[in-house]
Amino acid sequence: MKRKENRILIKFSGEALAGDSGFGIDTKTLKYLADEIKFVINEGFEVAVVIGGGNFIRGVSAAKDGIIKRTSGDYMGMLATVINAVAMQEALENDGIPVRVQSAIKMEEIAENFIVRRAIRHLEKGRVVIFAAGTGNPFFTTDTAGVLRASEIGASAIIKATKVDGIYNKDPKKFEDAKLLKEISYEDALKENIKVMDDTAIALARENKLPIIVCNMFKKGNLLKILKKDPDAKYSIVKEK
Repeated sequence: MKRKENRILIKFSGEALAGDSGFGIDTKTLKYLADEIKFVINEGFEVAVVIGGGNFIRGVSAAKDGIIKRTSGDYMGMLATVINAVAMQEALENDGIPVRVQSAIKMEEIAENFIVRRAIRHLEKGRVVIFAAGTGNPFFTTDTAGVLRASEIGASAIIKATKVDGIYNKDPKKFEDAKLLKEISYEDALKENIKVMDDTAIALARENKLPIIVCNMFKKGNLLKILKKDPDAKYSIVKEK
């Protein structure tokens, strides 16, 4: 579908919500992320969100010793994303922002079923839409779910929110001369030494010509700077050559 310039999708890892503890949900972190999204909403942007579930459980980890099947482990991970989506919904509503959670797995008492036209209508009305339960299928990551949903709603870009400024030519924690790569191609992002998203997500983004912006969400105001094309904003973008 045709892309809308002021419509974006933000992808958080579940671990981002855990704060320093590494597990569960840290409400201070939740409040900070909600505030950052509010800044963007107030500037006229339409925002969708996908959150991972790694702060509770990962399907691959749950299934590693063979007791839990991979499919069951992945469904457990999808349920974790619903917990995070509801938490983010509460934080955003506490900030005065209207929100809807849409789940790829039916659970009517908690969330709407995912319907792309309804999601777009919510966005047009100024509501944040949080997509939960991944794609609804095992063996797919929430990175892939993020790219899929961003493509379906006609987002202009997917924002991969991290704790680093973007993509570097080498590990900035180990090498002082590491350089931030402002722009790389999908092909370069698929190389083994650059981990932006999983390969399926990057390939889907390439197929749909969806730019992937990698940035530090934990620098106050950085997301808005990027969207407003502030020259001081730090980020990397993955797109066509």
